[in-house]
Amino acid sequence: MLDRRPSHDDLVDHLVRSTALQRGEAARVVFDVLAYFDESTEEFVRRRHRELQAGGSVNAEIFERIAAELPHRAVAPPELSLRQLRRIVYG
Repeated sequence: MLDRRPSHDDLVDHLVRSTALQRGEAARVVFDVLAYFDESTEEFVRRRHRELQAGGSVNAEIFERIAAELPHRAVAPPELSLRQLRRIVYG
């Protein structure tokens, strides 16, 4: 069966030419970035909540910060209220 994942060889080639990265390193960077931007809104909210909470922030600050960060994602989701963000984290 053919692999139907898109090839990013041109981007990997560009990174090899324009940085000190070796081909394998450049490929890992490309796939890491793609995985980061493939994260759903819900996954992003949960991950950021965990990160900010681990950094000592309290929920009131955390949800305000997440709400401010969401519009700056590569593909911004619709605006979510603080209540909607809390429901994503806590159900």
